[in-house]
Amino acid sequence: MSREKNKIPQNPVEFLNNRNVRPTAMRILIFRYLAEKEVAVALTDIENAFVRAERTTLYRTMKKFEQNGIVHQIDDGTGIAKYALCEPDCNCDLDQDLHLHFHCDHCDETVCLTEHKIPHINLPEGYIAEDANLVLTGICEKCSGPS
Repeated sequence: MSREKNKIPQNPVEFLNNRNVRPTAMRILIFRYLAEKEVAVALTDIENAFVRAERTTLYRTMKKFEQNGIVHQIDDGTGIAKYALCEPDCNCDLDQDLHLHFHCDHCDETVCLTEHKIPHINLPEGYIAEDANLVLTGICEKCSGPS
């Protein structure tokens, strides 16, 4: 995946505090889980990783993370929302922070291509963009490599 590990904050407590999210034990665990992933994850992946946690706690944590710019939700065309950590300097601004996503039809993984930004699109007068999502599908580098 193109997200470089050195861009992930080393101190999750400080990072969460800076995003106005109270760093509870569960939020720190979920943040670390997401930071270790090289692919976007579905809520069911998070539920499977934290089987003893209440489902509502996990859901609320992801919603709080999304509202506070810690994660972004990806609609990769599979019908299952996926989540990935935002880069530390991201504010999910429509004109600056949107990037491509790639969904592999072979391994079913979705990755952020953060170095490939979605260009600004000039809309006709009267149209107001609130979100954008560009997902390319095909075969990822892991699956297209030599066997």
